Amino acid sequence: MSLKDKQGLDAIDRKLLGLLSEDAEQSYATLGDKVGLSPPAVHERVKRYKASGRISGVAALLNPEMTGKPFLAFLHVNTSGWGKTDAILGLGALPEVEEIHSVTGDTCMLLKVRMQDSKAMEALLKRIYDMPEVVSTKTYVALSTSLERPVQAGITDF
Repeated sequence: MSLKDKQGLDAIDRKLLGLLSEDAEQSYATLGDKVGLSPPAVHERVKRYKASGRISGVAALLNPEMTGKPFLAFLHVNTSGWGKTDAILGLGALPEVEEIHSVTGDTCMLLKVRMQDSKAMEALLKRIYDMPEVVSTKTYVALSTSLERPVQAGITDF
């Protein structure tokens, strides 16, 4: 019997989740060969991951350039009062907004946005500045991306 960590995962779980995060279309037989389990045993684990919420969904990773969204930016939004307002969270309905985070430090909210170009960024900024609670913004445009990936199953012991 393998040891489980405080998240309830053993080494096989971590390896299997890592393999699924790299390519969720692998067959249970292929995954089983890679982790030393039978296809039905892999299937049961994957069912358990989905039922527990460890796997919250499976999605295609789209190529930004090929979908007309090569412009990536990170937007710091400063507000008067609490930054996590319905209006700012409502920006999540826009397909250009990929992430919204409430953060500490010199800003209230951090948005990851991806769009066509700087004109689209300007239009988004106008929409944000039309919100009465917004005091200021800082925009950081990504010139290139060296690493971008979904959540990883592995853990580094420092």
